[in-house]
Amino acid sequence: MLRRAFGSFATGVTVVTTGGPVPHAMTANSFTSVSLEPPLVLICVDRGALMHEHLTSNGYFGVSVLASHQEGVAMHFANRWRTLGAAQFDEVDWTPGRTTGVPMLDGTLASFECELWRTYDGGDHTIFIGRIVSLHQQTDRDALLVFKGRFREISPDWTEVSA
Repeated sequence: MLRRAFGSFATGVTVVTTGGPVPHAMTANSFTSVSLEPPLVLICVDRGALMHEHLTSNGYFGVSVLASHQEGVAMHFANRWRTLGAAQFDEVDWTPGRTTGVPMLDGTLASFECELWRTYDGGDHTIFIGRIVSLHQQTDRDALLVFKGRFREISPDWTEVSA
């Protein structure tokens, strides 16, 4: 019931990546901005996830904010039975981050290279805060969203509401 209630909040979809000798990636929607000065973002990762170990042992991570056409990418990195290590990136287009070398996915809305700044206990998750060391943004794409456990996209005819 709690998971369904949390799912009633529409969020963007990201892929979090780590580099090093054994790169890793996972689909995540627990991502948010924290601070403009210093520039900080956070991700929340289950303590039992493989990504948790990779983030803990690696000083850098990347966050790629997926565009509406990248549902297949989200599904690929959410698949627990995919090939791991560098081979998991064979099915997607990516580029090494300019600053950290962490795999950054191509065709996204935005991408952030981050240096691990702090970690905090978050119950069965750890809250990882990263200081942004590099970013890239594309403004000509729509976002991939998740709402009520399903992928969605913003309709082309949506209207903005002004205050």
